[in-house]
Amino acid sequence: MPANSPFDINKMQTLFSAARMLPALCVKFQAFLFGGRAAMKQFALIAFLLTAQVAAAQDWAKAKLEKSPRHREWVTLKHDGRSVETFVVYPESKAKTPVVLVIHEIFGMTDWVQDLADQLAEAGYIAVAPDLLSGMGPNGGRSSDFPQGKATEAVSHLNPDQVTADLNAAADYGKKLPASNGKLFVTGYCWGGGQSFRFATNRGDLAAAFVFYGPPPDKDAMARIKAPVYGFYAGDDARIGATLPETMQNMKAAGKTFEPVTYEGAGHGFMRAGEAPDASEANRKARTEAWARWKSLLAK
Repeated sequence: MPANSPFDINKMQTLFSAARMLPALCVKFQAFLFGGRAAMKQFALIAFLLTAQVAAAQDWAKAKLEKSPRHREWVTLKHDGRSVETFVVYPESKAKTPVVLVIHEIFGMTDWVQDLADQLAEAGYIAVAPDLLSGMGPNGGRSSDFPQGKATEAVSHLNPDQVTADLNAAADYGKKLPASNGKLFVTGYCWGGGQSFRFATNRGDLAAAFVFYGPPPDKDAMARIKAPVYGFYAGDDARIGATLPETMQNMKAAGKTFEPVTYEGAGHGFMRAGEAPDASEANRKARTEAWARWKSLLAK
């Protein structure tokens, strides 16, 4: 490949190394790594390969989910002419329990997201995870119906108002479940982390919002936040980490509770990457510590 190529072999090696270590990396951000229009074909190819790798890398999550003793089901939530396929997992509990609304990554509703929902149920919470690509796939399908490499693009272009409406429908459903005690939390990852922060600006009855390595909402929207926001960030994730000082300043100026923790040495997507069989020590450690903190906050 010519030395002046906008996408040389060194960049390819670097990218595949990052993909191997950080399988939850937001693909949308990677466009900035390749230098503009001349590399769009190469970007499309790598996005396809990365998404294929992410899907293949989740076999362990699917196998784990299939062994779970907890009740799980798919329900169809209808609102405003839309049908949102939603994954729900119940804890094994005699008492009514809180609901955690789970917002998926830019990769859509994956096996790992369902595995995470099951883990929340194991911890004692009803997990409600809507597939925000419902009806957007081929032939009106959802995340699992997209060709490899296309779900990320579709998530990137979702209408924000539609996302909010879908999340509200899922939250309302969860709160009205007979097994729910009416307490509502929200959590999200990568793209979903940003959406969980943004949802806190639009939903006044949240007990708390848990943002995992996602960007903040607009400064002006922060004034509408009523719930405390807890952040979980990776030390080796400058794209998101660079937003933290201003986010902390803006949330403080708005009189809002924002408590971020950065896990040094971890990469973007460490909650999934840290659970994978080939997890790096830093990602595994970050995930373990983040889970412990998260469960402690949920129990407050």
